Amino acid sequence: MIEARHIDKSFGENKVLDDVSFLFEEGKNNLIIGQSGSGKTVFMKCLVGLYNIDQGEVDYDGRVFSRMKTKERKKLRQEMGMLFQGGALFDYMTVEQNVMFPLNLLTKQSSAEKLDRVNFCLDRVNLNKANNLMPSELSGGMTKRVAIARAIAMNPKYLFCDEPNSGLDPKTAGLIDELISEITKEFQITTIVNTHDMNSVLNIGDKVAYIANGKVWWGGSKEEILSSDNKKLNEFIFATELTRRLKK
Repeated sequence: MIEARHIDKSFGENKVLDDVSFLFEEGKNNLIIGQSGSGKTVFMKCLVGLYNIDQGEVDYDGRVFSRMKTKERKKLRQEMGMLFQGGALFDYMTVEQNVMFPLNLLTKQSSAEKLDRVNFCLDRVNLNKANNLMPSELSGGMTKRVAIARAIAMNPKYLFCDEPNSGLDPKTAGLIDELISEITKEFQITTIVNTHDMNSVLNIGDKVAYIANGKVWWGGSKEEILSSDNKKLNEFIFATELTRRLKK
């Protein structure tokens, strides 16, 4: 469980987050949706500690990030997995080396133990024969799957995914959604996904927060989202669907 309580964040005179509160549930796919510039990416970066918040608290299962000392924060970060937009693989490393990177950086496991974990993670994302491939040899969907394998290498309690479907065709995007959802439930991870893709919301959105102009304007399940009478949320859904149809 991750709880954001009354988060404020400004950059100079520009207030990006204004009294943002939300509870992200364990073992669920928690989605943050909103238009570009709504504040959702800044919100995620505040949650993982990449930005210091001006006011408020981020609570990880009873551990308040802002109250932690450096050593405690480092330990907490080892419980986080991060899937970056675009995958962010190291292009000079093989698939195996990319997935092993956090294990080399953060653990004292033997070479054999690390390789076993890498092979487990690659098998879980259906890439069990890709160890020696280079990122340049991967399709867009394969790149995202390698990035997911790297994100779960440390067996995280918390998984953060920033626009995981960016640049993918609809079919591949759906497969990535399903994979994230399966891993979340299988390992009981608290997963938070930033997205503007309504297909993702309707496919895997166990709990959804809609952000606009730096505020949470709506929260609920994927079953509730289409029957909501929230005007801002409905405008976002309409605009998203219209954009999708125009791109066809």
